[in-house]
Amino acid sequence: MKTKTLRKDKVNIITLGCSKNLVDSEVLSGQLKANDIHVVHESKKSDHNIVVVNTCGFIDMAKEESVNTIIEQVELKKKGRLDKVYVTGCLSERYRQNLEEEIPEVDAWFGTMELPLILKRFEADYKTELVGERMLSTPSHYAYMKISEGCNRTCAFCAIPLMRGQHISKPIEQLVTEAERLVSRGVKEIMLIAQELTYYGLDIYKKRELPALLHALAGVKGLEWIRLHYAYPSKFPLEIIDVMKQHDNICNYLDMPLQHSSDRILKSMRRQITRSEMETLIGEIRSRIPGICLRTTLIAGFPGETEEDVEDVKAFLQKHRFDRVGIFTYSHEEDTSAYSLEDNIPMEEKKLRAQEIMEVQQEISLEKNQEKTGKVFKVLIDKKEAGRYLGRTEFDSVEVDNEVIIASGQKLNIGEFVNVKIVRAYDYDLEGVVVEG
Repeated sequence: MKTKTLRKDKVNIITLGCSKNLVDSEVLSGQLKANDIHVVHESKKSDHNIVVVNTCGFIDMAKEESVNTIIEQVELKKKGRLDKVYVTGCLSERYRQNLEEEIPEVDAWFGTMELPLILKRFEADYKTELVGERMLSTPSHYAYMKISEGCNRTCAFCAIPLMRGQHISKPIEQLVTEAERLVSRGVKEIMLIAQELTYYGLDIYKKRELPALLHALAGVKGLEWIRLHYAYPSKFPLEIIDVMKQHDNICNYLDMPLQHSSDRILKSMRRQITRSEMETLIGEIRSRIPGICLRTTLIAGFPGETEEDVEDVKAFLQKHRFDRVGIFTYSHEEDTSAYSLEDNIPMEEKKLRAQEIMEVQQEISLEKNQEKTGKVFKVLIDKKEAGRYLGRTEFDSVEVDNEVIIASGQKLNIGEFVNVKIVRAYDYDLEGVVVEG
């Protein structure tokens, strides 16, 4: 048992993986702070004595990063620079038993839904009244907001349901309260996240209620941008687009992962949608909101994928000209249904295919950016680097999308909106000057 000293515990939380993990870390931070425990997020200093590593277990690369981070912290503990190392998150949920055997120096392992147990380690109480009261690790003008947990989809490649469980929605009233509290702290943009946005409400309201949630959030005073991430295309409720059209503060932006375009691969992936259905959906969305920014993600190298399938994806991109595209190389995950398939494409070939596809998208992105030159956009200023301001239009989300570079002689405030005329276009960024009105 640790001898009590006059030194007060200071906790550093390290977050790996996606924005959903980031929200979990922010909630944990808020709970610790409310219990009068000193907590920081990803501090570069060495003045903390306890570390909580919030891990990702999504794909091989993420798992490797998580394990390496845990080992780094354990080494610091061995050198006497840390008293405790705790591990939580997706990797811990999925591989706890193996990890406990392989890294016994970790003081405790927790799953994705065990926040009260983590707090117990600190002799802290879980405060249920802290709706939205979390320690933001993002700049104060934007925040992620998780509207549900888990996923009921059965995509062949995805291990998320193994780590996050079944879909559970948060009530509309709770989310509105959370949004109001975030806005009261200076947040102007909220990014709605979930493993699957369109399932929102099915469990508690017995029907898809994302449109109702959007209506309610759009009414929050001071909330200038609401952004939608991770909307599944199968049986997509088009009412979402109608609500988006009704409210100026819902960004004309939709992140809709399609994963592939080949019917054969889509079927093998268990995506519950065909290429023809996807094309009809894309056309319908664009007809309702011309100019909407469509972002998608794709997977290269799924078992059985051929060169012809890769050409199919490239032609699909050229035909539909998405505004934003991200791509993953397939990761062979145990306990998923795709694990029974032969992972028959070497990693180097997967990377080459991903690169080929992104080269097509790079040209599309440049052309779309060039179309913006001479036009004026409302831009949210995110930060200042090397004497230049960096911001985003409503068509760009944080970190994953374009930035607008502004070389301004005048002082701009981080978190403020300005009108910017685009004067130059690059593959993935824009350059502009501030203009009046």
